[in-house]
Formats: sequence, structure tokens, C-alpha cells
Amino acid sequence: MAKAKTIKKEQLEELQNLVNQLQSVQSQIGGLEAQKHELLHIIANGKTKLDQVQADLQKEYGDVSVDIKTGEIKKNESDKKD
Repeated sequence: MAKAKTIKKEQLEELQNLVNQLQSVQSQIGGLEAQKHELLHIIANGKTKLDQVQADLQKEYGDVSVDIKTGEIKKNESDKKD
């Protein structure tokens, strides 16, 4: 039986290194996409909670703006003139 032809050792090593690099980068991208997905869920949940807090504040204090640094409440001025 004839021995199968093979590429040179240096060519094989270069080929293996390149394939390994690409697989590693693809794996890293997959990990980043998973992190992105998780972070998007955190943002969505945070927005839902913020909407609820804002609704609660509006029920308690009416149409106001709250200074996020001091907690100071200011009545929102209506665009309508009586």
C-alpha cells in the first residue's frame, strides 16, 4: 500500500495554528454574545422597574420632576394656559 501524500510539517503547523485561532475567536464571540444577551435582559428589567417607580411617584406626588441627585420635587408646568 502506498503512503499517503502529506503537506510539509511547517505548512501543517501554520494551518493548524490559523484554524485554532479562528475557532478561539469564534468561541470568544459566542461568549460575548451570551453576555450581551444577559445584559439586555438586565436593561429590560431595569426599565420595567423604573417605569413602576415612576408610576408610584406620580400617584403619590402628582405630575412632578424629581432631581435624581437631591430628591427635590418640582411641579411640572403645564403647557396649557388657563
